[in-house]
Amino acid sequence: MKKYFTLFSFILLVFFVSALSAQTTTVIKATSPFPEGHIITQAMIEFKDIVEKETKGRIRFELSIAKDTEEQANERCSKGEADMQFTGGRAIEVFAPHYFFINAPFVLKDYEHFFRIMKGSIGEKAKEQVLKNGNMYTLGYLYRGYRQMTSNKPILGLKDLEGLRLRLPVVPTWVKVWEALGTKPVTVPLTGLYQALKDGTAEASEGDLTQISGYKLYEVQKYLIITNHLVSFGWVHMYRPTFDRLSKADQELFVKTAEKVCDNATKKILASENDILRLLMDNGMTVIYLDAKTMSQIREKAKPAVEELFKTTWPVTTWEEVLRQ
Repeated sequence: MKKYFTLFSFILLVFFVSALSAQTTTVIKATSPFPEGHIITQAMIEFKDIVEKETKGRIRFELSIAKDTEEQANERCSKGEADMQFTGGRAIEVFAPHYFFINAPFVLKDYEHFFRIMKGSIGEKAKEQVLKNGNMYTLGYLYRGYRQMTSNKPILGLKDLEGLRLRLPVVPTWVKVWEALGTKPVTVPLTGLYQALKDGTAEASEGDLTQISGYKLYEVQKYLIITNHLVSFGWVHMYRPTFDRLSKADQELFVKTAEKVCDNATKKILASENDILRLLMDNGMTVIYLDAKTMSQIREKAKPAVEELFKTTWPVTTWEEVLRQ
């Protein structure tokens, strides 16, 4: 009888410990539309590793890498189907559309300009809108490089943009600017980028070097054209109810960790841009540097479209005010 009692007690103990473990373990579902090796995905993995280590596994992560499009990742995170997203600027576009000029072609001067804006009133208001309309906190943002062009024909000036089938993300404001430059945009989600270029649906693309290298576009594109037309950033957003359920100490850990991985990623990109460029060249891409006069002509032609967008789509400020930041 004593033997059975001891066995029963052991089973109860195992059950109790398992139940207690289940109650104290928090699972965070995080998603990124970018492939493994992309700087934004690297930041997500680093975030996971730090938090799991700091909490000794009390908080653990389930990662989804390159399974969602940016649109899907944003929707899932705003609904709580994913707790976090490490992604591009989709949340700003959807939930703070009046502030989407911070992620538009030919608007900002450089990455330092972006950081100044995000630390000021414009950035704070943008984050407030994402929280209000998208139910997500913005925990951080990281520099991921200037966006360039790729093509299967040389792009040497405005005349080469005329009629160019340029793959763009499904972003109407970007489409308007590139249409003003004479291109024929082909909107394709990021997950379909490579195939669209491979099968000829599009003959050119634009994106930062991490995107171009991460998706191995050198396999389907011959030329890399340095245009620096957009300062590209990654964002870390978290579903508000999930964040609010965390203890104050865990909330501070998440904010601190997001700042750390974003800072690390920014420094990494700044230090490695030349290495990525060399990798693309080693894999057969020919690099074309547009001179200052040519880029000035391109920017001048894009200017009316940008100014119109500030009037119709981004009315919270003016381009002049943004440039003064």
